[in-house]
Amino acid sequence: MIAALANLLLSPPASGVTSSLESGCAHCGAKLPAGPLRDDEGHAFCCAGCATVFAAIQTAGLGAFYDGRDALRDGAVPARPSGRRFAELDAPELARGFEAHEDGTLSAELALEGVHCAACVWLVERLPLVLRGVQDARLDFARSLVTVRFDPSLTKLSAVGSALDRWGYTPHAADSVGVTEKTDRALLMRLGVAGAVAGNVMLMALALYSGAGRGADADYATYFRYGSLILSLPSLLYSAQVFFRGAWASIRARVPSMDLPIAIGISAGFSSGAFNTLVGRGEIYFDTITTLIFLLLVGRWLGQKQKLRAASAADFAQALAPATARLVEGEERHEVRAATVEVGALLEVLPGERIPVDGRIERGASLLDTRLLTGESTPVEVKPGDRVYAGTENAGTAFLLLAERVGRGTRVAELVRSMEAAQRERAPIVRTADRLSAAFVVAVLLLAFATVVIWWSVDPALAVDHAVALLVVTCPCALGMATPLAVSVALARAARRGLLVKNGETLEALARPAHLVFDKSGTLTVGRPELIDWQGTPELGRRVSAAERGGDHPLARAFCRAFAGPSLELQNVNRMPGAGVRAKVDGHEISIGTPELMRASGVDIAPSIEERVRGHAAAGSTPVLVAEDGVVAGVAAFGDALRPDAAATLRELEKLSSSITVLSGDHPLVVERVCKDLPVREARGAVSPEEKLAAVRARIARGEPVIMIGDGVNDAAAMSAATVGFAVHGGAEASLLAASVFATAPGVKPVLEAIRGARATLHAIQRGLAFSLIYNAVGVALAMTGQLSPLVAAVMMPLSSLTVLTSALRSRAFVAPPPLEDKSS
Repeated sequence: MIAALANLLLSPPASGVTSSLESGCAHCGAKLPAGPLRDDEGHAFCCAGCATVFAAIQTAGLGAFYDGRDALRDGAVPARPSGRRFAELDAPELARGFEAHEDGTLSAELALEGVHCAACVWLVERLPLVLRGVQDARLDFARSLVTVRFDPSLTKLSAVGSALDRWGYTPHAADSVGVTEKTDRALLMRLGVAGAVAGNVMLMALALYSGAGRGADADYATYFRYGSLILSLPSLLYSAQVFFRGAWASIRARVPSMDLPIAIGISAGFSSGAFNTLVGRGEIYFDTITTLIFLLLVGRWLGQKQKLRAASAADFAQALAPATARLVEGEERHEVRAATVEVGALLEVLPGERIPVDGRIERGASLLDTRLLTGESTPVEVKPGDRVYAGTENAGTAFLLLAERVGRGTRVAELVRSMEAAQRERAPIVRTADRLSAAFVVAVLLLAFATVVIWWSVDPALAVDHAVALLVVTCPCALGMATPLAVSVALARAARRGLLVKNGETLEALARPAHLVFDKSGTLTVGRPELIDWQGTPELGRRVSAAERGGDHPLARAFCRAFAGPSLELQNVNRMPGAGVRAKVDGHEISIGTPELMRASGVDIAPSIEERVRGHAAAGSTPVLVAEDGVVAGVAAFGDALRPDAAATLRELEKLSSSITVLSGDHPLVVERVCKDLPVREARGAVSPEEKLAAVRARIARGEPVIMIGDGVNDAAAMSAATVGFAVHGGAEASLLAASVFATAPGVKPVLEAIRGARATLHAIQRGLAFSLIYNAVGVALAMTGQLSPLVAAVMMPLSSLTVLTSALRSRAFVAPPPLEDKSS
């Protein structure tokens, strides 16, 4: 049996020959009911769904789907179509979210139930061959999302849903969260059953071990042996089914997986234990088997939790742009769903609200905070005729907007789609344990077969015992746990230090030398305008703060932060959007604003003041004049201040052999001012999100790993294309989706801590793998030479896991903050 499985894995796929199991359904292999359905060639089926799928697969020439089924029939599950018609998939409100193509086809996303292996991907992606009107189908296995491109004149999405349902994959709208939650609950149930069984079986094993060799009553010993056998059945038949399904899928897809030796080891150990229980002699392994199932399910559940964190593009487009819009119809204002807004509609946007669609200003002038979308730190003035984009925030007064692009046509939606496309194109980083798994699986199977052959001529009973001992002692628990244990410890410690790292692949990538690309606004800088220069008296500053108190403009809030003091008498406040403010403060007429406002107010500006204003503008700062009683008495300059830890952190990162680039959407002069004293190789301003994405892709194409650090939607696509995307504290939702790492602490110091912690984690992984390989080599040698009994092998298996666990816990990853040398460059 073992040799047949190894041969099947190593042999090339067959050429489409199908086989009909006379004792079961020709499609799924399930037991046939009385009076089964039959086709013209005599194939029997358990249900109409299987008959339909069988005919469709054969007609399309996809008979290779059935290759390998006869080699291992256990665990076959018939397709269970729900019988639904899926009319909800044709609803107009859902159709508005479809992506339209120039040839008239549409692309839609569906969440599928029942996706669990590579064979599912194989079958789902061949949907265009069996359903007229479907041009393409791509299944995202990690999120169980299929993207279907279809011609609406030839088929409906409900027909696509019905076809997938007949194959056993029940579809749902892509924004449904019930599918992943249902999968998580099912795995948690299996984990609970496995834990309860393992605990009870261990108690019985303790009674057997404590009484062994000391004349324990034979009746009690028999009772505990049979009790252990019966208690183990729920764990084997229910909890361990995920591993048996994975083993079957690996055989059918010709891809060796870690599930295969796990399934064989569990089966061999249980079968040997059951046989020894029935004959009343020999060792039983039920405590080892049930504990192994429980521990492996714990690892599977932790991995599943990472999968549940994924989200679709629609979810994040909805988070960036508001879910509702204020529709203007004459003098009436109506709150409507943003998804229902049509091109040409007139919308009202109030102060503090995000814009729901792309369009042009129809009436009114205001200021827009575009930092999350473009990286520009200073609010942008807009007036009638100017184009504005969904996701930006109104930082000024109310205005009316004429919708031009809505839903998936908005710029923010396009950026999110670019981000997802970059994620699909990026080759995944393969962990060290994964690179060893295929060779390990095949080697274990061949060595177990060789052990049986060698010892069979001596004693068939010894041959079986030694083969079982080899399978148990070389169970991939130690090898499989070396990486995830070290990673789990590192991820938990990183989380306690405010670093949320997506997975072990990210840690491995962070540990390798890479080029660092930083955004500026909100990443290296605070991300909001601050008073960086003030030429005036403190008393004047307090009067300015009193006049600006209550203002919504970012510069007004910066004035208030810079000058704090007692309340002053305030009269005749006149705020002028985009220009400034006038007020009478403590008996003085105060004017605050642009040079244009001063000239319009009849205030003379001395040549020295004009020169000072030009100097601030040339340095990339925003100059503001303050007049008191008709005379310019103060000049303020605002800029996005560098974070306190930025310079020291970048110098430490440079010592780690990491070259650094800054790409920002802000003005080039501002970028030059901020980066002049930083150890960066290149600093570029006025860089669009698309240009950031192109720059990252160019480095990746040259084989250079890239870590992209940012905080906004304008960084999201580039972060997805990078080897590692790193979102800093306060980032936009889309940057969190694109990021592999998110820092909850402010500043850029977490970047340094993440890289140092990742390197320590990689060293711990290497130690665990080295021990696992040595342990397995010794175990194989002892088992094949007959010096290792199954009982001793059962004891060695958990000891190896405990050793790997101890090594992981001793790792110094993320245990202390990295020291910084706080000195100027």
